[in-house]
Amino acid sequence: MKATVVGLVTPHVIRVLDLAKQAESGTNVDWHLRDAVARTVEDLSQQFNARDLLAAYVHGLETAARDLGPGRKLYSGMLQSAAGMAAREIERLG
Repeated sequence: MKATVVGLVTPHVIRVLDLAKQAESGTNVDWHLRDAVARTVEDLSQQFNARDLLAAYVHGLETAARDLGPGRKLYSGMLQSAAGMAAREIERLG
């Protein structure tokens, strides 16, 4: 089976989407969000195309946040926060 960018990145994006949905229902997920992003960075940084995979991850989160619309500010904010954390990690990778 051939690994693809979508196949590698999508499960990580879905994890953050699930956490954002939980936050919308009143659950405090801040620590879980940071952990999910850290694990994603760790998992994807092991790949030879880590920068591309992490860029796709950030792009997926930003796109999802943008597509939510104005009525879902908490959900969108969680996605943007995760994207920001991941973007900072990309800079650290050099």
